[in-house]
Amino acid sequence: MAMTLLACPPARAASPPAVHIVAVDYAQLHTALRAAAALPRLHALIVMHAGVPVVSRVFRGPGLDVPVDVKSLSKVLIDTLVGIALDRGLLKGTSETILPLLRERAPARLDARVGAITIDHLLSMRAGLERTSGPNYGRWVNSDNWVSFVLTRPFVDTPGGVMLYSTGNTHLLSAILTDASGASTWQLARKWLGVPLDIDIPHWTRDPQGIYLGGNEMALSPRALVRIGETYRQAGLYQGHRIVSADWVRRSWTPETTDLWGHGYGYGWFISEADGQSVYFGWGFGGQMLYVVPSLELTVVMTSDSGTRSFDGGYLCELHALLALQLMPAFLSPHAAPPGDAALCGPRLPLQTVRR
Repeated sequence: MAMTLLACPPARAASPPAVHIVAVDYAQLHTALRAAAALPRLHALIVMHAGVPVVSRVFRGPGLDVPVDVKSLSKVLIDTLVGIALDRGLLKGTSETILPLLRERAPARLDARVGAITIDHLLSMRAGLERTSGPNYGRWVNSDNWVSFVLTRPFVDTPGGVMLYSTGNTHLLSAILTDASGASTWQLARKWLGVPLDIDIPHWTRDPQGIYLGGNEMALSPRALVRIGETYRQAGLYQGHRIVSADWVRRSWTPETTDLWGHGYGYGWFISEADGQSVYFGWGFGGQMLYVVPSLELTVVMTSDSGTRSFDGGYLCELHALLALQLMPAFLSPHAAPPGDAALCGPRLPLQTVRR
């Protein structure tokens, strides 16, 4: 089957055609697992189909219940907390400007344009300020005041302009959540996500003022990640319980801007397509991936060795290809019943973890 590869270079988001899934092509799924096992940096793979675990594999590294650093994939969680805060009335709306929300945290002398930055601009990476990611990351996290450092960066574009991917934006959201709620971002994550999803969210890095780092270094297990993905796939519901509003999921998956590779970007989620199906994904450095393909009822988690110090776009493309060219074809057309294989989790088999 001809596939449009998920973005190397990426295709723009498209409206997915209706897909009727009769059965899973388990032969293709076996082929996909062999391709996954051949990726030396890939640690774990979970595939959920229609809410049922179809694949749960650990190829190397920690087990599926062990929290691991998911890098920038944690931006999805921070932005989800913002959505819940809006649902609960702790924030007025995404058009709210940020300076009144940061109160005494903002330094006295600021470029007047900072006053135009909104929550929406932070969520969609369009604040206009010089990035604190990439080559500027070290200077930022070694500064005495992370919030002040972000707010005093020179403007590269106007607020609401082009996408400038910056972890500093998400850190400002963490500070805003802390001040608006009177609780730490970790406490909110545990209460609003950890408890209802029954997932472990350990403490993670804090800035010199005690604000939990927004958008990096959060540790989550692969099984925790898949529950986040399932919540979004089901329009904010998990096992029948409302976690975040359906409207927030819709807005998070609506492109606000476009990244350097041509993917759409909403609120913490990248937006692309493969074989005509819309694909939404969270992405963490080194290959920490959360994919949701609603039309195929798929949620896929991949965690990887992130020890490399430099961005490896080739490996990211390999993970995209694993999804688009290997996994998705198993769910795009009707096929025969699964062959017997204790190592593969069929739709009605108990969840299994296989170590290699």
